[in-house]
Amino acid sequence: MPDLLVALYNLPPYPAETLAALEAQENIVLRRAHPFDLSRTRRFVARHFTETWADEAQAGFARQPITTFLAIHDKKIVGFASVDATAKGFFGPTGVDPLYRGKGIGGALLLVALHALRDSGYGYAIIGAAGPVAFYEKTVGATVIPNSWPGVYRHLLAPDGEEKQGEKRDVIGKA
Repeated sequence: MPDLLVALYNLPPYPAETLAALEAQENIVLRRAHPFDLSRTRRFVARHFTETWADEAQAGFARQPITTFLAIHDKKIVGFASVDATAKGFFGPTGVDPLYRGKGIGGALLLVALHALRDSGYGYAIIGAAGPVAFYEKTVGATVIPNSWPGVYRHLLAPDGEEKQGEKRDVIGKA
């Protein structure tokens, strides 16, 4: 799966209306994670995706401000997105609970997280090992970076009782 490049200065507007609609119609709130969300976030990501993704999302908690964003419904995490976690300027991992896909949560998390990167001074973002390339192309004008696979994912450790790398990477396409 290739990496994608996103010009942050060409992002669609901040999704304020989408966020308001998610809250009003679905009772779903998107916000930046707090330190006390770490354990629950790790469990959510490991349960719905992979332990490796949980490790990457946790790296966002080491940043100030925290660079992991959460979608919350009835005080439970239903989606997440991290930036500046896998590598500086990277978007991902990201994912939405399968029961909550199709509501626009994934696209809203993408835009909120990329706007945060832009607001912290980045001109471009990398979407690492992007699964749903067409989704990213359409939503944020991402372009494929030629010869980018495996990029930072070169020399990964073998799975240790978790899903094989890449099995659940295409998780935002239906968001």
